[in-house]
Amino acid sequence: MSPQSAAPSSASNKVKTMRDAAGQMLAVAEADIRKLRHDPSELITRMAQPALWLLIFGQVLARAHAIPTGRIGYVEFVAPGILAQSVLFVAIFYGVSLIWERDLGIVQKYLVSPAPRSALVGGRAISSGVRGVSQAIVVYLLAALLGVPLRLTILDGIGVIATVMLGSAVFSTFSLIIACLVKTRERFMGIGQILTMPLFFASNAIYPLNIMPPWLRGIAVVNPLTYQVDALRRLMIANADSVFGLDVDFLVQLAILMVLMLIATWLYPRIVN
Repeated sequence: MSPQSAAPSSASNKVKTMRDAAGQMLAVAEADIRKLRHDPSELITRMAQPALWLLIFGQVLARAHAIPTGRIGYVEFVAPGILAQSVLFVAIFYGVSLIWERDLGIVQKYLVSPAPRSALVGGRAISSGVRGVSQAIVVYLLAALLGVPLRLTILDGIGVIATVMLGSAVFSTFSLIIACLVKTRERFMGIGQILTMPLFFASNAIYPLNIMPPWLRGIAVVNPLTYQVDALRRLMIANADSVFGLDVDFLVQLAILMVLMLIATWLYPRIVN
């Protein structure tokens, strides 16, 4: 075979491999999402949390005028932060399902399948993103009821969905890494509870970066939740601006997701050892 004919063949094989990996990733995601259709109770109970934060916390601080938020009101400022918090809280405990599936023998079946480990990790990240979108619907409805001026263009809506899915993928992949390391539900739940509050409060979700002390601002700028909130605030709220710029918000989150997926793919088989 001549080098000229070998090159197209090699390229077509690579395309076929990528297509197969994408199909396997979607199959893993579909299997995980199917569980939600049979038992949506987790999502329903999670919906109560953003309602409490917006209706109580947001309303009280808005009346107190304690936090300067520039040209938008406090409820408008905090609504994207509450959405990001809801996505975080759902995604950060996602790894416990991996431990349950390990105990039931499901993970072992996935690992002996021809699907690459990257597809197994990526499929779970997609599934987590779908869960996050359900939280966005709740927050949008609550914000509209509270009179928050929302951006309702198609492009902004697509941007919000992309941001939510990306942020959920970041934290669910981080959660899978924790599950692979600790391996027990009790330890995982303890670590998850320890991580959620620092990630949330060391971000721009409920107060702007410019009023933070320097040490907290330094933590916030390396916190991926900060960039998720920044993008959501720009895409959701009329008259709101992005501090970093949407391109930076998405690039930072994508870079973090790629690093976390590499680590999770390497660690994934350790869950069964």
